[in-house]
Amino acid sequence: MPAAFAIANGAPEFSARLTTQVLVCSIIAAFGGLMFGYDIGISGGVTSMDDFLIKFFPAVYHKKHRAQENNYCKYDNQYLQLFTSSLYLAAIVASFFASMASKKYGRKPTIQAASIFFVVGAILNTAARNLGMLIAGRLFLGAGVGFGNQAVPLFISEIAPAKYRGGLNICFQLLITVGILCANLVNYGTSRMHPYGWRVSLGGAAVPAIILLLGSLLIVETPTSLIERGKKDEGLETLKKIRGVDDVGKEYEELLEATELAKQNKHSYRNLMKRSMLFQTMGFASDASLLSAVVTGLVNVVSTLVAVFSVDKFGRKKLLIEAVVQMLITQTMMGGILTVHLKNSNAMPKSYATLMVVLICLFVSGFAWSWGPLGWLIPSEIFPLETRNAGFFFAVSTNMLFTFLIAQAFLTMLCRMRAGIFFFFGAWIVVMGLFAIFLLPETKGIPIDEMNERVWKKHWFWKRFFDDDVPETKPETA
Repeated sequence: MPAAFAIANGAPEFSARLTTQVLVCSIIAAFGGLMFGYDIGISGGVTSMDDFLIKFFPAVYHKKHRAQENNYCKYDNQYLQLFTSSLYLAAIVASFFASMASKKYGRKPTIQAASIFFVVGAILNTAARNLGMLIAGRLFLGAGVGFGNQAVPLFISEIAPAKYRGGLNICFQLLITVGILCANLVNYGTSRMHPYGWRVSLGGAAVPAIILLLGSLLIVETPTSLIERGKKDEGLETLKKIRGVDDVGKEYEELLEATELAKQNKHSYRNLMKRSMLFQTMGFASDASLLSAVVTGLVNVVSTLVAVFSVDKFGRKKLLIEAVVQMLITQTMMGGILTVHLKNSNAMPKSYATLMVVLICLFVSGFAWSWGPLGWLIPSEIFPLETRNAGFFFAVSTNMLFTFLIAQAFLTMLCRMRAGIFFFFGAWIVVMGLFAIFLLPETKGIPIDEMNERVWKKHWFWKRFFDDDVPETKPETA
C-alpha cells in the first residue's frame, strides 16, 4: 500500500511510502500488546476457576459457594486482588528503567527484554506451588509489561510516516484486544480441564512473548534512536529503508536538529516537570460468565479495528468525545439496572442480565475505538525528542498506577459501594470528556518532531508554558 504524501500548512514535505518494512516492524512490535492483553484476560478468568481458588485462595472459594453470600462481596479478598494488581505495580517500576534502557540502548533491545521478562513470568506462574511463587511470576510479567508498553508505542510512532502513524500505532491496542479475546477463549476451554486447567491458561502467556522475541530479530531500530546514540550513517540508511525512497534529506535533517536539541537537555525528567467477575456478580454461572467475557472480547477486537481505520481520518478528539457520550450513557444505565434489580442475595432476572451484557458491549466498543488505543497513541507522539522517553514513562507509569489502584481496590469497592460504583466511574467519564474538549489538542497528521511548534505553542492553554519568545537577558558587564 505505497503512498507518497506531503504535510500541509507550511511544514516541510517528507518523501515517504508506507513500506512493507514499516508494516512488518509495526505488527511484530505490536505483539507486545498481545502479551499485555493476554495477561489482562487470563487473570480475570483463572480467578473464577474453582481449582485455582482451592489451590491459592480457599477462603474465597468457600465464600463463593456459600448459599447466602452477598452478591457484591463474593470476591472481596485483598490477596486475590494482589494477584491481579501486583503486575501493574511491577510495571510502574519497570517502565522507569525501561525509559532509560530505551534511550541508552534503543527501542529494539528494550522490546526484546520485555519478551524475556514475560517468558520467565509465565514459567513461574505455570509451575507455581504457593502464593509467593505465583506473585513472583506476576512481578516478572509486570516487568515485561512495563518494558513492552514503554518501548512499543514509541517504536511504532518513530518508524511510521506521519500520515499513517495513528492507524499503525493502534495496532498495539488492537493486539491487546486480540490478546484479551484469546485469553477468554483459552479460559473457556481450560475451565473444564480439572484440576490443572489454570496452569495451561497461565502458561499460555509465554506464546506471544516467544513470538515477539523471535520476531524482534527481524525488526530494525528506529532512525531516531540510532541518530540519538551517535549512529548517524546507520540512522540515515535505516530511514531510507523504512521510507522506501532515497530522498529523505528533509526528514533526516529534522531528526538531526531534534537530536542536537535533545543533547542540550541532559535532564529530561527535570525538564519535563518544569513544564469477569462482574458477570458472576450478576448471577451468571462460571461457564456463562466466561462465555460472556468471550463475547465482550470479540466486541473489543472489532471496535479497535474501527479505530485503526478512522483515527487518521477523523482525528483523535472526535473519537474521544463521541466515546465519552456513549460510555457515560451505558455506565449510567448499568448502574440504574443493578440498583433496582440486583440486591444483596437475589438473582438478577435473565432479561436484565442479558441487557447488562449488551450495555457492557456498548461500553467496551466506545472505549475500544477511543480511550483504549488513544491512551497509548497520543502520549507516544506528543513529546519532543529531548523528553520523549521521560514523558512517555510518565504516561505509562500513570496508566499502570491507576490500573494497580483499581485492580487492588475494585472488588472491595464493589462490595462496599455496590451499584454505586458505576456512578462513581461515570463521574470520572465526565472529567475525561471535559479534558478532551478543552485541553487536548488535535495531533492528526503532524510530524512527531513538529508537535511543539505546530500544536502546543498554538494551543489556547498550553502555549503559556512555552517561553521561546521571551528575549534573553544579557549579563551585566563590570
